[in-house]
Amino acid sequence: MAEIAPLRALRYTSKAGSLEDLICPPYDVLAPGDREAYLSRSPYNSMHLEVPDTYPHAAELLRDWMKQGILKQDSAPAMFLYEEEFQVRGETLRNKLLLCRMKLSDFSEKIVLPHENTLDEAKLDRFRLMQATGCNISPIYGLYADPERETRERIERLSSDTPRSTCTVDGVTHRLWVINDRLAIGALCEDFRNRKIYIADGHHRYETALRYRNWCREQGLPEAEYVLIGLADLNHSGLAVLPIHRLVHGLNSFDEKELLKRCATVFQVYEMDTPPEYIETNMDALHRQGKKAFAYYSGGKTWHLLLLKDETLMDRLCPKESPATRNLNISLLHKVILEGMLGIDAEKLAKQTHLTYTHDFSEALASARSGACQCAFFVNPARIKEICEVADAGEKMPQKSTWFYPKLFTGLAFHPLESTTLFSQEPLSHYES
Repeated sequence: MAEIAPLRALRYTSKAGSLEDLICPPYDVLAPGDREAYLSRSPYNSMHLEVPDTYPHAAELLRDWMKQGILKQDSAPAMFLYEEEFQVRGETLRNKLLLCRMKLSDFSEKIVLPHENTLDEAKLDRFRLMQATGCNISPIYGLYADPERETRERIERLSSDTPRSTCTVDGVTHRLWVINDRLAIGALCEDFRNRKIYIADGHHRYETALRYRNWCREQGLPEAEYVLIGLADLNHSGLAVLPIHRLVHGLNSFDEKELLKRCATVFQVYEMDTPPEYIETNMDALHRQGKKAFAYYSGGKTWHLLLLKDETLMDRLCPKESPATRNLNISLLHKVILEGMLGIDAEKLAKQTHLTYTHDFSEALASARSGACQCAFFVNPARIKEICEVADAGEKMPQKSTWFYPKLFTGLAFHPLESTTLFSQEPLSHYES
């Protein structure tokens, strides 16, 4: 099954400055202005590599930073334990992952399981970056099952001392431990031999790594068989999946009264006189009860709660899909309302012609109030169990269905690939921060 291994990572040295000025979130979660803000923090911030001015410039920066001693490659292979401490609605959570290499396998092998569709443009961007740099700049986020808690307990023992590095960026505290004991690494590798891995985040990066591996084979280059990944226990209490709300815009024939009338044939529709700021509280309560429900808001003082009447509806509408897919709240919203009532089909979804997405509750409210969108649908997040069941069924969730928070940051460790000619073959001194 899954094969993991340590890596000789490229890491920042003390010459680069403070770590909080050097790491950044992955490319696919940046809001307007974010890139520029991270670039301004330091000339060595990882954003210069993650979203470069040009692909050749990223390769040039990697070479220059190594020559200047800004980056050094570890002299011996190691794994890393990576903890993120953060808050979700006032609650402090901690999630600890294993950062390592994982051998690539095609999805048909059922070792690595996706749950999300990907877009060609994003994959081409990441492929060109890999071709230029010969490096995994940012990690994939994977999940694994550890019912006996063997790996969790092993990780806790290995991270019981002071972390090698700690910093806080954008409200999230990042901690990193270096594991270079051969026995410990061997035990961790053995833990994963009978496991499959669910991709939580980074579907584009994984598919790009597969393409790059195949391209290296075709070019007769040394094979790039592994990819950088952070692995988390799917039953860990620190895992957080947040909702991604839907914003509808640009429909010429949009008629709110008619839409709510049609919704009433399928849902119990309640006009709520509490302020829209209470939508999250109401949705949280329904989520705990396992109810299929959405909140509808188009600006103004009131909003509407939509509660499904017939739990067997999706069984009749989508008989060819698995029970796992039919059971998703987001599948219900897309099939019944967005496509069935508003005419936003799969092609329009892919092009985001009439639909945009945000995980930011306040942003969704503001968009509806300002008229930037015609209406917003507030949803509850998918449960980890539901995500894994869809992946096990070999199916995909609708686009932008999951938001794992926080993202794994870029810059704690870079993974130079086997096929690269960028990096010296001579071992470099291991940097002790």
